[in-house]
Amino acid sequence: MSHRPRKRFGQNFLHDPGVIRRITEAIAPRPGEAMVEIGPGQGALTCELLPRLGRLDVVELDRDLIRPLAERCGSLGELRIHQADALKFDFRPLAPGPHALRVVGNLPYNISTPLLFHLIDQIEIIRDMHFMLQKEVVERLVARPGSHAWGRLAIMVQYHCATEMLFTVGPGAFRPAPKVESAVVRLVPHDTPPVDVDAARLKRVVAQAFAHRRKTLRNNLRGLLEPEAIAALGIDPGLRPERLTLEQFAALARALDGQERGSGDEGQG
Repeated sequence: MSHRPRKRFGQNFLHDPGVIRRITEAIAPRPGEAMVEIGPGQGALTCELLPRLGRLDVVELDRDLIRPLAERCGSLGELRIHQADALKFDFRPLAPGPHALRVVGNLPYNISTPLLFHLIDQIEIIRDMHFMLQKEVVERLVARPGSHAWGRLAIMVQYHCATEMLFTVGPGAFRPAPKVESAVVRLVPHDTPPVDVDAARLKRVVAQAFAHRRKTLRNNLRGLLEPEAIAALGIDPGLRPERLTLEQFAALARALDGQERGSGDEGQG
C-alpha cells in the first residue's frame, strides 16, 4: 500500500509482523465480538483481527487511506469503515449492549490523552481497551502515587479502569520510525469503581489540584477547599498533589460535595 505518512495526523504505520502478532495475541479476538479499531492506517492490525472476528468497525480520519484499506482487508470479513475524527466520534451505536465493545488501536501520539478521556466519557459501553501508545503515556497510565508520572491522567483512568502495561515496542516496528519508544497497554473498566465518589466532582478536584504540579494543595485548591477542610480529612495541605492516593482525592471530592450541598441548603433556607 503506497501512502506517504502525514505528520499532521501523527501517522507512524506499524509493520513488524512479530509485534503485530503479539498485539493480536494480547487482544485475543473471538468470532462475533463487537470490536472497533481506531486509526487502522494501512491495515496491518486490521488484517489480523478481521478474519478472527468476522466483522470489524474501524475509525479512520485520513480519507486517502479508506479505499486502499478496503481493498487490502475487505475480503477477510465484514469491514465497516467510518471516515471520521475519533475525538468526535460517538462509539455508543457500535456497542450491542453495556460493557460489550472492545476498543483497540495504534493511537497517534498527538491525540492519545484527549482520546482516552473521550472514551472514558463513554465507558459504560466498553468491555476493554488495548492501545499502542508512546511509552511515556503508558507509564503515566499505570503510575502509582508518589511517582513523578502520577497525575490527572492516571487518577481518572484508574478510577474507571484497571491498567496494565503489556510490553514495549521499539521505534523500528514503525514506518517512519518515531523518535520515542512505544508500549502496549490494557485497560479494563471496573465492575465497581475502587472508590465511592461522584466522578464529576473527582474530575474537578483532580484537575485543579494538578493545575500547577509544583505547588501544594493549599495553593492549588484555594477557592475550592480551604486548608482547614483539607487538614480535617487527615491530609496535609502542604503536600504536592502527586503525593496523594486515589482514595485521598476521593475524600477531597466528597468534602467538596458536602460543602457545596451544605451551601445550597443554606441558600434555600
